[in-house]
Amino acid sequence: MASIHTVKFLLFFVPWFWTCNFLPLSQGKYDYPYIKKASSFSSPSISDTSLNKAYDYIIVGGGGAGCPLAATLSQNFSVLLLERGGVPFTNPNVTFLENFHITLADLSSTSASQYFVSTDGVFNARGRVLGGGTSINAGFYTRASSRFISKVGWDAKLVNESYPWVEKQIVHRPKFSPFQRAVRDSLIDTGVSPFNGFTYDHIYGTKVGGTIFDRFGRRHTAAELLASGNPEKLTVLVHATVQKIVFDTTGKNPKAVGVIFNDENGKQHEAMLGNDKQSEVILSSGAIGSPQMLLLSGIGPKAELENLNISVVLDNHFVGKGMIDNPMNALYVPSNRPVHQSLIQTVGITKKGIYIEASSGFSQSNSSIHCHHGIMSAEIGQLSTIPPKQRSIEAIQAYAKNKRDIPVEAFKGGFVLSKVSSAWSVGELKLINTNVNDNPSITFNYFSHPHDLKRCVEGIRMALKVVQSEHFTNYTLCKKKTAEKLLNLSVEANVNFIPKNANDTTSLEQFCKDTIITIWHYHGGCHVGKVVSPDYKVLDVDRLRVVDGSTFTESPGTNPQATVMMMGRYMGVKILRDRLGKLAGI
Repeated sequence: MASIHTVKFLLFFVPWFWTCNFLPLSQGKYDYPYIKKASSFSSPSISDTSLNKAYDYIIVGGGGAGCPLAATLSQNFSVLLLERGGVPFTNPNVTFLENFHITLADLSSTSASQYFVSTDGVFNARGRVLGGGTSINAGFYTRASSRFISKVGWDAKLVNESYPWVEKQIVHRPKFSPFQRAVRDSLIDTGVSPFNGFTYDHIYGTKVGGTIFDRFGRRHTAAELLASGNPEKLTVLVHATVQKIVFDTTGKNPKAVGVIFNDENGKQHEAMLGNDKQSEVILSSGAIGSPQMLLLSGIGPKAELENLNISVVLDNHFVGKGMIDNPMNALYVPSNRPVHQSLIQTVGITKKGIYIEASSGFSQSNSSIHCHHGIMSAEIGQLSTIPPKQRSIEAIQAYAKNKRDIPVEAFKGGFVLSKVSSAWSVGELKLINTNVNDNPSITFNYFSHPHDLKRCVEGIRMALKVVQSEHFTNYTLCKKKTAEKLLNLSVEANVNFIPKNANDTTSLEQFCKDTIITIWHYHGGCHVGKVVSPDYKVLDVDRLRVVDGSTFTESPGTNPQATVMMMGRYMGVKILRDRLGKLAGI
């Protein structure tokens, strides 16, 4: 999920919107009569599993993969999609590009994003809304490389049918901004060539990608892909928080038979699969949610589960392991002229595994949920109110509570971002407790592998050249700044909880470590061959799959959302064809 590094998840407010007790029935030309509150569910007893109250597929997680997967499977089978968050359609902070930062900065329990800090000290977020990451990201849309498709063993023909299925429904050509034009021209002059124009494809050089924001700045999420579902066979429950998977352990392998979930009122329900051996529970809860759910359900390292008094269903010490996040660093680009807001539109793709992107400006719609921006005001992009050693979560909360006026700072400038792709540094995910609402402990071990740090340094050098080019100085009306000045502008900003070496620009390695942030492209935790098979069935467990980015060993393309949504459609079609053959009609 690409973003700007000024977003710090530190706006403290409780929005009035989520206290309303209603669901939208439509979004534009689409109707969603099958989206209901979790409390509307009527639980069958186990003896009723042969009746219509049981489902062919229960999908846990209505995110980038879960929504297209549910829509596709519902063409032939009954599907229950369970999403712990609410709907994105009537939330202006999710819907409008100009409010992009606000949802990420909302730390309330009803926010569409769930804030967490990795043990490395880096701010991060996970989706908690129908549409998942596509409802809270910066919207950039680009396909995976052909190398990635080959590596994961997907059918290229079906892949090339599945991407357009997504694109025709929710993807648009961006309204190109002057700031992005300066980025494009600077990248080409810096040697990131050729210019490949507007394309969804992953090609070396500089290009303009797609976006899920339309020309009016309205976001179109994976939730809209549900409009392609069969309303007679699809049920989508929001505010349905799955507690664990239910297993029958009397056979040779444990067999998934259903799930237990809580509704918005805290009442517990049990949703059951039908008796058909091909019916399945499918986890599509993302790189954090899926391994977390396996662990909570008793699939994972035996010692860790027993330590939390979780009944062990299957001992698999690979669950939660292999967590990777793509490290990103940013250079602040000040401007002497007003800057139009833009999120990621242009990208430089290098053969060294370094991607250069950019974002600019700041805005907030009149219809958005206004709030106090606290000590990390996104408008100014820097922090000067509280001394570095006093910047604690408690200090931030106190500051936000006492600050009564919405800031009026005019943010003029932007950021050039350098991302290390296919990171070699690996971490892990572990449960802290058995409360599914709490984030697990997540460690990414940024730059623990020297190859990642080396590439970061190369990326920062490239970003400096881009920012210092005449295309940027002509646009910003600012004199060319030295590398030291540009680095200090960024290192002074409070971008993580890692102790800083302020004004130390003698070492680009130190700059990388001091200013490390995320671009929200974390993945892993349920790797193929270790947790799931090549067709994503959980190893040594019957009727259970994982379909999402937790199965990836690297993040596809310059942004994973296109491939995650494509994966949902791809696997839906593949499951139907494997189960029905030509009768699938798809």
